[in-house]
Amino acid sequence: MDVDAPLLRLAGVGFGYDAAPAVLCGLDLAVGPAERVALLGANGSGKTTLLHLIVGLLPVRAGLIEAFGRPRRTEADFREVRRRAGLVFQDPEDQLFCPTVIEDVAFGPVNLGLSHDEAIAAAEGALADLGLAGYEQRITYKLSGGEKRLVSLAAVLAMKPDVLLLDEPTANLDARGRQRLIDALAARDEAMLLVTHDQDMARQLAVRAALLGEGRIVADRPAGELLADCELLRRHGLR
Repeated sequence: MDVDAPLLRLAGVGFGYDAAPAVLCGLDLAVGPAERVALLGANGSGKTTLLHLIVGLLPVRAGLIEAFGRPRRTEADFREVRRRAGLVFQDPEDQLFCPTVIEDVAFGPVNLGLSHDEAIAAAEGALADLGLAGYEQRITYKLSGGEKRLVSLAAVLAMKPDVLLLDEPTANLDARGRQRLIDALAARDEAMLLVTHDQDMARQLAVRAALLGEGRIVADRPAGELLADCELLRRHGLR
């Protein structure tokens, strides 16, 4: 794979749910190595759908998804994508299901084929990177919302992905939890695709911002420039 080639590239992607109108229609988007891209759009514009298409949780109806230098079409193709593109769901309850934090965070590495000791070491390292050392035996359901979101992120980081796909990572967090998460992401080196309504977070983290509307990317610019375009954001329900 060319080191300068996009990690993810979507070309002419279309998708719709059953007989409903198309959610995405002719969408083009790319994410390069170590690049942080904020994906903005009104509620219902298809942002979460796009993340699910990238990792093969939904099938594209048209167009091409290319990940890590290869077109992805079959379930076998997307199994590799899911190992290398870490999806952090909007609701941590969709991602955390084990009794303790260490079990949740080690689950992914175990499924990648690591030994028990290797998986625990990977989980402990991911927790420490996020300031969660000492949380290993905490009961997952008793954590605060911010703690659950960080543990969800740790569960993905323990798998050492090449790119992070983050769905509204600051949603429903208080100010302290929100800034803690932003600081943790700012310290990472991985490429990121950030689905968010949090424009301040996008300013802090993203180098590019893409605006999703009418089923396609209607603007793709440096983050500061797009986020300063009040008229564009207003037209798409973001101001």
